[in-house]
Amino acid sequence: MTHLVVIDTNIFLGACLGQGAAHHVVAACLRGQCLPLMGAALFAEYEDVLGRSELFETCRLSPAERDELLDVFIATCSWTRIYLAWRPNLPDEADNHLVELAVAGGARFIVTGNLRDVARMELKFPELRVVSPEDFLKEIAS
Repeated sequence: MTHLVVIDTNIFLGACLGQGAAHHVVAACLRGQCLPLMGAALFAEYEDVLGRSELFETCRLSPAERDELLDVFIATCSWTRIYLAWRPNLPDEADNHLVELAVAGGARFIVTGNLRDVARMELKFPELRVVSPEDFLKEIAS
């Protein structure tokens, strides 16, 4: 069973920085163990974060390697258009697009390092779980 998933930008950033669980989540996507969804807002956020050189001062990957990783990752994603703005009313308005993308694409998971904010949506979707990278890895292993 292929798990449809939204990978928050902080997970991709963590993978670039070589952080264990985040790295393994992105690797699972690249191996086809899950199918990440991608939308316009999330793609713009990925590109914005990759453009912040101060975030990558201790990164093991060069800028060209990070761009290549993004290209390969995007190639594994299912591009998903969002037709309805659900406005789940997250504490950080800028995170609402993650839930909208997940709902539009039928994802079962949003993988994020920001559980405190993303999981606190006012509009609930019972089939959608907001999980840490560690919990997602356990889920796809079972």
